[in-house]
Amino acid sequence: MQEVVQRETGGLIEGKHNYESVTQKIASVAMGYKHPLPWYVVTALASAGVFMLIVTISWLLLRGVGIWGINQPNGWGFDIINFVWWIGIGHAGTLISAILLLLRQQWRTSINRFAEAMTIFAVMCAGIYPLLHTGRPWVAYWLLPIPNWTGAWPQFRSPLIWDVFAVTTYFTVSLLFWFTGLIPDFATLRDRAKKRISQIIYGILAMGWRGSAKHWHRYESAYLLLAGLSTPLVVSVHSIVSLDFAVSLIPGWHTTVFPPYFVAGAIYSGFAMVLTLVIPIRAWYKMQDFITMKHIDWMAKIMLATGLIVVYGYIMEIFTSLYSGHTAEVYLVSNRFFGPYAPLFWALLICNGLIPQVLWSAKMRQNLPLLFVISLIVNVGMWLERFVIIVTSLHRDFLPSSWGMYFPTIWDWTMFIGTISFFTFMMFLFVRYIPMIAIFEMRDLLHQTDKHRHAPAGAPAAHVATTEVSS
Repeated sequence: MQEVVQRETGGLIEGKHNYESVTQKIASVAMGYKHPLPWYVVTALASAGVFMLIVTISWLLLRGVGIWGINQPNGWGFDIINFVWWIGIGHAGTLISAILLLLRQQWRTSINRFAEAMTIFAVMCAGIYPLLHTGRPWVAYWLLPIPNWTGAWPQFRSPLIWDVFAVTTYFTVSLLFWFTGLIPDFATLRDRAKKRISQIIYGILAMGWRGSAKHWHRYESAYLLLAGLSTPLVVSVHSIVSLDFAVSLIPGWHTTVFPPYFVAGAIYSGFAMVLTLVIPIRAWYKMQDFITMKHIDWMAKIMLATGLIVVYGYIMEIFTSLYSGHTAEVYLVSNRFFGPYAPLFWALLICNGLIPQVLWSAKMRQNLPLLFVISLIVNVGMWLERFVIIVTSLHRDFLPSSWGMYFPTIWDWTMFIGTISFFTFMMFLFVRYIPMIAIFEMRDLLHQTDKHRHAPAGAPAAHVATTEVSS
């Protein structure tokens, strides 16, 4: 039985499972499951980090952005670095869920729910930074095109306004996409809940779902529509974030390679974060039957492919600066190679370009401890990339008389660590109360397996394909 399941689902489900066992194993985690010790340890540490974030934001509101290390000419520091980094991490969820759904890639089934949650929480972390960076977050509504007593209207030629519209649209569509996919599973939890409070909460979230043909028809229509809306957002959001830099005249920023370069980097860091979270949680909750080595292998391959695109972007960025012959652009390259921030530049090349090349080996992609370390290294490397792009371009631009150095303060670090803690805390709460794997999609995968198994002997491939599409 196990060998049949592995062969017919392409290794996407392992072990002996039926519909009830799939539902029970996934739903039990969100319904009174005795969580492993690492869950309590990590949640406690993340809670402490969230408290530190609250203290930092409170002090920032009292004292102003001067507690950060930003200065002249480095008007952007950790705030914008971390904003771009978090937005990038949030892209893997939409790619896994929306684009792979439209392409009918079944291997997304076990990881899409996890990646979608990661998208929501990463965008929440990203949104904190530009809001506070403005210096007066209590009047942030001025950025929206709504009537107000000042008569002010947003300046649509400002990249800040572009970010507001891009990020809020991305967050709204991603949240709707995530919640829509959860409705059938909320109904499953509602029907299995023993406590009255759980029945009420899951019942409200299930929105009256009864699993009728009409409900499934409307669900599939809405889910497909939201997937279609989400797909262009993967490209547009980080392209708009990259235009914050590309529309300026600052050396190192004024280049057309930034939009595709940033999008590839976003998917690269996003898949690295998915692996960073999935590998330990998969082991702690014994979900190896559903998140198989096939899923891990595919994610590692996509991370390798997008990493190569990022390396190509590095090469083109250096080439265009040197080929331009512009004094400031040529100096920028030498400054990144040999200037005061050169160790960070070489570190990002090693983290993003050199180390991930071991993923060419299938044996290395099956080595989970090594893959976990590589995913952490890629996350660090992508953060260093944002640091190098922002700081090395600002601290030495056209006028040597205005050159300066940027050094983050303790409040920069507590803010950054605090957002990481908030992200981790929300992800672990998600694991605790919401099915981390889509139950109904796993059952559908088993249903397709059964149809393969019971297909008439010698049935043509077209018969099987037609049956899959109709399901």
